[in-house]
Amino acid sequence: FEQLEVYHLAMALITEVYKLSQAFPAEERFGLTSQIRRAANSVALNIAEGKGRNSDKDFLRFLYQARGSLLETVSALQIAENLGFTHAQQNGSLYIKSRELIGKLNSLIAYLEQSMT
Repeated sequence: FEQLEVYHLAMALITEVYKLSQAFPAEERFGLTSQIRRAANSVALNIAEGKGRNSDKDFLRFLYQARGSLLETVSALQIAENLGFTHAQQNGSLYIKSRELIGKLNSLIAYLEQSMT
């Protein structure tokens, strides 16, 4: 899994999410801060766990979960922006990284789906 580009992109996303969420209000520590960090972590963790499974079918299932967690991360970023915890300029880099990662995940998913037919 450590050779996969999607894994490295997910790890970079996690780092940025942690840096950004450090500035969230203290009362959000167990709310949005925790949620966005768990969602971002879940992207990389699902890629790693899925790759460690014994079949492409299992890997594909975990890639779907990783993609869902990525969309959850993006949604949490939008919530943070709507609540005034961040602004569009801060989130811009994360949105770009997220779009790149979702494109790569979609390509890997399509490749695996095609190879299983």
